Amino acid sequence: GYSPASSTSSTYRGDDSGSAASGSFFDRIKNSRFEDLVGSLAKPKWEAKAGKLAHFKKDFYVEHPDVASMPEAEVARILEEAQIKVVDIKPGATPPPRPIVEFSQAGLPRAMVDRLSRNGITRPSSIQTQAIPIALSGRDMVGRAQTGSGKTLAFALPACVHIGAQPPLRSGDGPVGLVLAPTRELALQIQAEVARYALLPDGSPLRSACVYGGASKVPQIKDLRRGVHMLIATPGRLLDLLQMGVTNLERVTYLVMDEADRMLDMGFEQQIRAIVDQIRPDRQTLMWSATWPKEVESLAQDYLNTPTTVTVGSTELSANPDITQIIDYCRPVEKKPKLLALMDELHKAGHKTLIFVNTKVSAELLSDELRAKGMKAAAIHGDKTQVMRENVLYQFKRGHVDFLIATDVAARGLDVKNIECVVNFDFPGNLEDYVHRIGRTGRAGAKGTAYSFLTNSHDKMIPKLVKILKQAKQEIDPTLLEMAARASSGQSFHETPSFGQRRAPPGGNTRRDFGRGGERKLKYAINSRGWSADHQ
Repeated sequence: GYSPASSTSSTYRGDDSGSAASGSFFDRIKNSRFEDLVGSLAKPKWEAKAGKLAHFKKDFYVEHPDVASMPEAEVARILEEAQIKVVDIKPGATPPPRPIVEFSQAGLPRAMVDRLSRNGITRPSSIQTQAIPIALSGRDMVGRAQTGSGKTLAFALPACVHIGAQPPLRSGDGPVGLVLAPTRELALQIQAEVARYALLPDGSPLRSACVYGGASKVPQIKDLRRGVHMLIATPGRLLDLLQMGVTNLERVTYLVMDEADRMLDMGFEQQIRAIVDQIRPDRQTLMWSATWPKEVESLAQDYLNTPTTVTVGSTELSANPDITQIIDYCRPVEKKPKLLALMDELHKAGHKTLIFVNTKVSAELLSDELRAKGMKAAAIHGDKTQVMRENVLYQFKRGHVDFLIATDVAARGLDVKNIECVVNFDFPGNLEDYVHRIGRTGRAGAKGTAYSFLTNSHDKMIPKLVKILKQAKQEIDPTLLEMAARASSGQSFHETPSFGQRRAPPGGNTRRDFGRGGERKLKYAINSRGWSADHQ
């Protein structure tokens, strides 16, 4: 059952820009502001209100006859083909609902199914196949799925049914459904999906609002005061508005924490706990996370009531096999000339490319350098105003910008179609971020390429990186294989020849070394057969 959690401080705390605090004086001032906001919210005494809260309905699922009559072997086949694993942690509990294969089998309103069909969505995705019935049954759920899996509709469609069954909103009421997201980009993406597909059961529009930092509060306050059924919010801005008394969470009975792992990575644990403590404990809660570190598990244990866990694909960290991964192990001083050689070829081919760096300064400097070479480049990071960031994303989506240089603010929730190449100029600090970064390409069945510069400062990641490459059936640089083998046998990485001792074969270190002669290979691959064709 529900067990109130004490406030837990995290190693660092972030803001709604998507960047973690760096520990500077100004960051500490910002973080103390969040602590003040958290401390200013009085935690309701839910135990004293037991039995006095208004009853609400959350179980709406009626199994379709076609699903009920499905043989167990057929159920097993559907789950296996969709790579779905379902775990119900409560022994002896009623088994979770069976998967559906058509939206019409979920009991969703006809108008909603028709709207999905008109937008080309005729069958549920793997995660929707199982998550929609579970959510409609009123259960708490943990969904483990990667970005791009269709998880937004997996929680948004049941939310419409849930919200439509509650009493109408009255003046001064807060939302019935609340979605917490780590970044403004993801929050806006969720809002766009909700606006496109969400309807109440009677066919009337579902009113939603999106609140996030880095933008004026005024229009957000106006939206909330008009009354909304569903609120999509980043934690920092929502705390602001709660402290101001603009809205309240007294009516929230459907809570979604999207990309919980990312929210905790960004230092939002204290804010999340403060927000969830404002919501009645008998609510329905859905938590989504691509990875499952101990901090996320702890949050789930504190705030979910015997959840059903739905996992799509392997629980191990893995990369999309439709993405060709190219790792260039090089000296730090070689990165810039190699990158510029690569950019020249991608520029000639006209490929839309997302380039990741680890600092805001690097993003601006690289953007300036590429523009000086006549390339259409722009940067996005946490210091950009919201208007500037949305304008850059719009230009990138429309093709007016070919090269977008980004910090990890864009690693998740960036909804840009047809990104042909991702470049990790600065390798990320962990492999979870590596997988999320390269996942911006190769979406919806398309092929993509991810090119990463790896230096000796990331040697400890090599064994796990090689495992990810092998699982995705990638061609691997022999240097990386040798280093991974040394690590697995207990030998030191330093036994690998130093950079000065390594001998490069003619034309570069490997056929993918674009710093010297290898760019001819890349040019041939791009011009004759497409960017990823030469990497099979």
